[in-house]
Amino acid sequence: MRHLLLLLSLFGLVACASPLPKPDAQKAWVDVQGTPSALLMAHTLDGLDLRDGRFFQVPPGKHELVARLQFEVGYLGGGDLGGGPKQITCYLRVRYDNFVAGQRYRLEGRPQLMKAQGWLYDDQRNILARATVQRCGSF
Repeated sequence: MRHLLLLLSLFGLVACASPLPKPDAQKAWVDVQGTPSALLMAHTLDGLDLRDGRFFQVPPGKHELVARLQFEVGYLGGGDLGGGPKQITCYLRVRYDNFVAGQRYRLEGRPQLMKAQGWLYDDQRNILARATVQRCGSF
Protein backbone atom coordinates (compact mmCIF):
# COMPACT_ATOMS: atom_id res chain seq x y z
CA MET A 1 0.00 0.00 0.00
CA ARG A 2 2.91 2.33 0.70
CA HIS A 3 4.14 1.92 -2.87
CA LEU A 4 0.76 2.88 -4.29
CA LEU A 5 0.51 5.94 -2.06
CA LEU A 6 4.01 7.01 -3.08
CA LEU A 7 3.15 6.52 -6.73
CA LEU A 8 -0.08 8.52 -6.38
CA SER A 9 1.72 11.38 -4.66
CA LEU A 10 4.44 11.43 -7.33
CA PHE A 11 1.80 11.63 -10.06
CA GLY A 12 0.15 14.42 -8.09
CA LEU A 13 3.42 16.35 -8.02
CA VAL A 14 3.97 15.83 -11.73
CA ALA A 15 0.41 16.94 -12.45
CA CYS A 16 0.99 20.10 -10.42
CA ALA A 17 4.32 20.75 -12.11
CA SER A 18 2.98 20.64 -15.66
CA PRO A 19 -0.26 22.50 -16.29
CA LEU A 20 -2.96 21.00 -18.44
CA PRO A 21 -3.11 22.43 -21.95
CA LYS A 22 -5.99 24.69 -22.89
CA PRO A 23 -8.88 22.69 -24.34
CA ASP A 24 -9.17 22.90 -28.12
CA ALA A 25 -12.65 24.25 -28.95
CA GLN A 26 -12.71 21.99 -32.03
CA LYS A 27 -12.38 18.87 -29.86
CA ALA A 28 -14.10 17.21 -26.92
CA TRP A 29 -12.25 17.03 -23.61
CA VAL A 30 -12.39 13.88 -21.46
CA ASP A 31 -11.13 14.05 -17.88
CA VAL A 32 -10.05 10.75 -16.29
CA GLN A 33 -10.64 10.07 -12.62
CA GLY A 34 -10.00 7.06 -10.43
CA THR A 35 -10.73 6.70 -6.73
CA PRO A 36 -8.50 7.77 -3.82
CA SER A 37 -7.05 4.24 -3.75
CA ALA A 38 -6.83 3.68 -7.54
CA LEU A 39 -4.96 5.56 -10.24
CA LEU A 40 -6.73 5.93 -13.61
CA MET A 41 -4.68 7.20 -16.55
CA ALA A 42 -5.52 7.70 -20.23
CA HIS A 43 -3.64 5.06 -22.23
CA THR A 44 -4.67 5.01 -25.90
CA LEU A 45 -7.02 6.90 -28.20
CA ASP A 46 -8.20 4.93 -31.23
CA GLY A 47 -5.29 2.53 -30.77
CA LEU A 48 -2.58 5.22 -30.54
CA ASP A 49 -0.55 5.73 -27.34
CA LEU A 50 -1.00 9.02 -25.52
CA ARG A 51 1.77 11.19 -24.08
CA ASP A 52 -0.26 12.65 -21.22
CA GLY A 53 -2.41 10.26 -19.20
CA ARG A 54 -4.38 12.95 -17.39
CA PHE A 55 -6.97 13.49 -20.15
CA PHE A 56 -8.22 12.63 -23.64
CA GLN A 57 -8.86 15.32 -26.25
CA VAL A 58 -10.81 13.94 -29.22
CA PRO A 59 -12.25 15.26 -32.48
CA PRO A 60 -16.05 15.06 -32.80
CA GLY A 61 -17.55 11.68 -33.64
CA LYS A 62 -16.83 8.05 -32.81
CA HIS A 63 -13.77 7.07 -30.74
CA GLU A 64 -12.34 4.26 -28.64
CA LEU A 65 -10.68 5.26 -25.38
CA VAL A 66 -8.54 2.91 -23.32
CA ALA A 67 -7.50 3.82 -19.79
CA ARG A 68 -5.25 2.01 -17.32
CA LEU A 69 -6.49 1.55 -13.74
CA GLN A 70 -3.90 0.54 -11.12
CA PHE A 71 -4.72 -0.47 -7.56
CA GLU A 72 -3.65 -2.79 -4.77
CA VAL A 73 -5.55 -5.70 -3.31
CA GLY A 74 -4.81 -7.35 0.03
CA TYR A 75 -3.77 -10.94 0.50
CA LEU A 76 -6.78 -13.13 -0.26
CA GLY A 77 -5.36 -16.48 0.88
CA GLY A 78 -4.68 -19.45 -1.34
CA GLY A 79 -1.34 -20.86 -2.42
CA ASP A 80 0.63 -17.61 -2.53
CA LEU A 81 2.96 -17.94 0.45
CA GLY A 82 4.41 -14.49 -0.21
CA GLY A 83 1.28 -12.90 1.22
CA GLY A 84 1.00 -9.16 1.27
CA PRO A 85 -0.78 -6.83 -1.11
CA LYS A 86 -0.70 -7.28 -4.86
CA GLN A 87 -0.62 -4.52 -7.52
CA ILE A 88 -3.34 -5.02 -10.15
CA THR A 89 -3.53 -3.25 -13.50
CA CYS A 90 -6.74 -3.28 -15.52
CA TYR A 91 -7.30 -1.84 -19.00
CA LEU A 92 -10.75 -0.32 -19.49
CA ARG A 93 -12.11 0.31 -22.99
CA VAL A 94 -14.90 2.75 -23.79
CA ARG A 95 -16.44 3.18 -27.22
CA TYR A 96 -18.66 6.19 -27.80
CA ASP A 97 -20.09 7.40 -31.12
CA ASN A 98 -21.17 10.96 -30.38
CA PHE A 99 -18.36 13.09 -28.95
CA VAL A 100 -19.19 16.76 -29.53
CA ALA A 101 -16.59 19.50 -30.03
CA GLY A 102 -16.33 21.88 -27.09
CA GLN A 103 -18.07 19.48 -24.67
CA ARG A 104 -16.51 18.09 -21.49
CA TYR A 105 -16.80 14.44 -20.49
CA ARG A 106 -15.50 12.37 -17.59
CA LEU A 107 -14.21 8.82 -17.64
CA GLU A 108 -14.32 7.28 -14.17
CA GLY A 109 -12.95 3.95 -13.07
CA ARG A 110 -12.85 2.03 -9.82
CA PRO A 111 -11.60 -1.34 -8.64
CA GLN A 112 -14.00 -4.16 -7.89
CA LEU A 113 -12.14 -6.96 -6.08
CA MET A 114 -9.60 -8.19 -8.68
CA LYS A 115 -11.44 -6.52 -11.62
CA ALA A 116 -12.57 -2.99 -12.45
CA GLN A 117 -15.55 -0.95 -13.56
CA GLY A 118 -15.74 2.25 -15.56
CA TRP A 119 -18.21 4.72 -17.03
CA LEU A 120 -18.19 7.66 -19.42
CA TYR A 121 -20.30 10.61 -18.23
CA ASP A 122 -21.38 13.86 -19.85
CA ASP A 123 -21.17 17.19 -18.01
CA GLN A 124 -24.61 16.55 -16.44
CA ARG A 125 -23.41 13.21 -14.93
CA ASN A 126 -25.52 11.15 -17.34
CA ILE A 127 -23.95 7.77 -18.14
CA LEU A 128 -23.13 7.68 -21.85
CA ALA A 129 -21.20 4.39 -22.00
CA ARG A 130 -19.95 1.63 -19.75
CA ALA A 131 -16.35 0.51 -19.98
CA THR A 132 -15.47 -3.06 -20.79
CA VAL A 133 -12.48 -4.64 -19.09
CA GLN A 134 -9.95 -5.72 -21.70
CA ARG A 135 -7.71 -7.47 -19.18
CA CYS A 136 -6.60 -7.34 -15.57
CA GLY A 137 -3.53 -8.77 -13.95
CA SER A 138 -0.36 -8.14 -12.00
CA PHE A 139 1.73 -7.09 -14.99
